[in-house]
Amino acid sequence: MAENATLEAARKRLAEEREMSDAAKAEAHERMTKGKPTPTQEENDLAALGAHTTEHEDDGSGPPVHPGTVSRQVDARKPSASGGYQTRAAMPQVSRTAHTRPSE
Repeated sequence: MAENATLEAARKRLAEEREMSDAAKAEAHERMTKGKPTPTQEENDLAALGAHTTEHEDDGSGPPVHPGTVSRQVDARKPSASGGYQTRAAMPQVSRTAHTRPSE
């Protein structure tokens, strides 16, 4: 019984994923057939002859679409008073004259 329920759930999920995949493929195909290449062949030919093109013909694709893209601004941490560096504590230096050998 549980095996049949798992199998049915997997088939349902597979069908949903196929629907989403087919929809995404159809949308991508529509975008690809709607536009034309930029630069166009004419612009490439002019560039080969030394002409510089600053403005391109509209390729008809419209604004770029990136579904699922999330943009956010992240602020950097503010620097601390010490500049963010960890330093060792200074140790007093011992004078070398204090450690001389006793006279013989």
